Amino acid sequence: MKTALVCGAGGFIGNHLVSRLKKEGYWVRGVDLKEPEYSKSEADEFVCHDLRDYKICERVIRFDGQQGNFYANVPDQYRLPFDEIYQLAADMGGAGFIFTGENDADIMHNSATINLNILDAVHKFNKEINGEVPDSHPPTKIFYSSSACMYPEHNQLDPDNPNCAEDSAYPANPDSEYGWEKLFSERLYLAYNRNHNIPVRIARFHNIFGPLGTWDGGREKAPAAMCRKVIQAKDEIEIWGPGTQTRSFLYIDECIEGVRRLMESDWTGPVNIGSEEMVTINQLVDYACEIGNKKLSKMHIPGPLGVAGRNSDNNLIQEKIGWAPNYPLKDGLAKTYAWIEEQVALSQQ
Repeated sequence: MKTALVCGAGGFIGNHLVSRLKKEGYWVRGVDLKEPEYSKSEADEFVCHDLRDYKICERVIRFDGQQGNFYANVPDQYRLPFDEIYQLAADMGGAGFIFTGENDADIMHNSATINLNILDAVHKFNKEINGEVPDSHPPTKIFYSSSACMYPEHNQLDPDNPNCAEDSAYPANPDSEYGWEKLFSERLYLAYNRNHNIPVRIARFHNIFGPLGTWDGGREKAPAAMCRKVIQAKDEIEIWGPGTQTRSFLYIDECIEGVRRLMESDWTGPVNIGSEEMVTINQLVDYACEIGNKKLSKMHIPGPLGVAGRNSDNNLIQEKIGWAPNYPLKDGLAKTYAWIEEQVALSQQ
């Protein structure tokens, strides 16, 4: 049986990933500050701890097998490396959280600290067990979830023709500190791969959405926000900016499929995991109105916008993995709308 550690397992993507790994027969340990908000985690063991604490990272990366669990006092000789580690733990949020500037220090500090802790703990554990683990046990492979926010702002000024090909990342010029931290951490994982022989896989996520994701409170992504606004609106809906800014949005099931295919491949990355179906924010609102069978007027108000245009370029993932996302945005949005409609109804009880 393969073993996996999912860091950030209490979050939207991490929770879905745990479920997928369990379906594939993995033994899974999840770790996060909190358990999933909208469903019970399917992890075999869920550890509520803070990965900014290095001592927690030292313990959590060790699989205790049949001899005990994270909370037990297990002798070191019974501890083995996990087969795979998925590092998704980070501060999450949409434009209302990332682009205000008010959270920059926390975003950079928290994510960088967690990534440094995980990589250093794995490196030191590898040195500690060198020669003691059977040769048949491969080194732990680590997945890191980067973001399309690391792409240069100057390549995303044209809403109709943004350039988000993987090789367009340099010269670097992300439009947010969140993007700069993601770019730094990509280089960090690649450095540990080169210098310490830690197998890594790096993906750049493009606006992942779907059921069980945050849908209110200021940290929700645009699809969830628009679904909620349409559901709650009577006559009009507020949109930040002119609504002409473009994005692509990837349904959660395809995100998880891409992650698993990347982990099973021999390609390190970085590689985009996103949709090439680009729409304006105004179009996204129209889709949500169509799904909800509502006619609403649009009120454009000031708010954080991000770059003018962003769309995944899937040439590289198709070349390296032989696969690329193709699930229609409307289909994923319909599933998300139905789930958020249920959540809104529950919140009003």
